[in-house]
Amino acid sequence: MTAGRAGLTGLLGAALALTLAAPARAGATPTAPTASTTASGPAPAAAAPAPVPGAGWRLTPTGTDVRFRGLAAVDHRTAWAAGSRGTVLRTTDAGRSWRDVSPPGGEGLELRDVEALDARRAVVLAIGEGEASRLLRTEDGGATWTEAFRNTDPRAFYDCVTFLDRRHGLALSDPVDGRFRILSTRDGGRTWEVLPDSGMPAALPGEAGFAASGQCLVTADRGHGGDVWFATGGGATARVFHSADRGRTWTVTDSPVPGGDPARGVFGLAFRDREHGIAVGGDYRAGQPSPAAAAVTADGGRDWTPAGTPPPAYRSGVAWLPHSRTAALAVGPTGTDLTRDGGRTWRTVDTGSYDTVDCAPDGGCWASGEKGRIARLARR
Repeated sequence: MTAGRAGLTGLLGAALALTLAAPARAGATPTAPTASTTASGPAPAAAAPAPVPGAGWRLTPTGTDVRFRGLAAVDHRTAWAAGSRGTVLRTTDAGRSWRDVSPPGGEGLELRDVEALDARRAVVLAIGEGEASRLLRTEDGGATWTEAFRNTDPRAFYDCVTFLDRRHGLALSDPVDGRFRILSTRDGGRTWEVLPDSGMPAALPGEAGFAASGQCLVTADRGHGGDVWFATGGGATARVFHSADRGRTWTVTDSPVPGGDPARGVFGLAFRDREHGIAVGGDYRAGQPSPAAAAVTADGGRDWTPAGTPPPAYRSGVAWLPHSRTAALAVGPTGTDLTRDGGRTWRTVDTGSYDTVDCAPDGGCWASGEKGRIARLARR
């Protein structure tokens, strides 16, 4: 975060205050954002700057230059990040240090999503055509990894993974034979099976998911039913699919986020409950306009309304702030935006580059992106 931006810092401070006000609860295109690409080349590793007054994103010292598009916040002290060159990092001390817990021999994998079941159990997704798409699982904080699934269908290309609870999870592939493919687990990610596609609506020509932030396939709070959503782009319209039965049957709705081009669509979703959701996206190409880059729903995705004041540019990640019914953060390569009215209006609060954002139930919020950047939302 750039020092001296007092107004922006103040807005992020207000956002952070929302997460701390309540007690913690128990508990497919030819560039980087899409499912068919790799991360950008080497760049100088990110270093943690001196703290700035107020609140905002505070970069943490990762010691690497890889791009982290996969992120899972466990709490304010513990988080996982997954990125290029098969890299997985884990912190248990609020980002003061990160431990490299990458799967051995995985240097050739492009990891785009990580789902943490708790502080020690996690599942990571590697993307790519055919056998490049894999799911790996750890039960001991990354000390050891097991390959739980390797795609053998050259037509499939997996983009995102999510868990509805600690046992039930889904992974999304781009269309095979004209329909999106869903992979399912019922044992916490140990084994996976392809679900029948009879309940899946037909895909549009060119339609696919975006492996940009690990948020093209999402659930609401874990342990609250079988609702799951996924977002698309690349087709004539950008659409949102919804299932209320853990991925067996689906409905689909057009979103107001522009489509009509392989680089445009909905890149990230966030639902704070089974009714209220936010979609973000746009055109990921640098310098291209992204009008109507956000939309909201209050009926579980049956209807979407464009944001009255959307983010000013493409955004790939979005997260609701814990303990708030109206505040959320959206991130992208050109900045972070804050909404305080449930996604209807957005204001830029930081200009740092991030690809994804995630918040834990206890109020811990994290963001990650290019050049080894991982940050925690903090205040002095």
